[in-house]
Amino acid sequence: MEFLQSIYPWLKAGHIIFVIFWMAGLFMLPRYFVYHQEAEPGSPEEARWIDREAKLRTIILTPSLIAVWVFGVLLATAMGFWMAPWLHAKLLLVVLLSGYHGWLVGYAKKLARGERPLSGKALRMLNEVPSIAAVLIVVLVVVKPF
Repeated sequence: MEFLQSIYPWLKAGHIIFVIFWMAGLFMLPRYFVYHQEAEPGSPEEARWIDREAKLRTIILTPSLIAVWVFGVLLATAMGFWMAPWLHAKLLLVVLLSGYHGWLVGYAKKLARGERPLSGKALRMLNEVPSIAAVLIVVLVVVKPF
């Protein structure tokens, strides 16, 4: 515990850095889906979108998600925040955002198989999910309303 407290600034920096990366990916992937769906099925352009989506998931999104959780758990442990009500609310939102991440990964795989269950409009609306989550999470962490 003492060691974690001594490296607190580094843990916090790592958490913030990977939250930025993760959120950027969560904003980008649904936008990629819109462009992907506008491509002609079976075309070289569609193949490029499938490749881009896979790279975004494997290089940025999933590693960032893992790092966010690792740094976050270490931060909460270092600071003894586990009983703080605001942290419980934040964790609920992060769990939901992690589920959204998983849903995006599943949707990317559907698109890669040629399935297009959602409209471009629906995908554009889903792109707002990370925005809402980010606002709520930042308020919880900074303001600590309860």
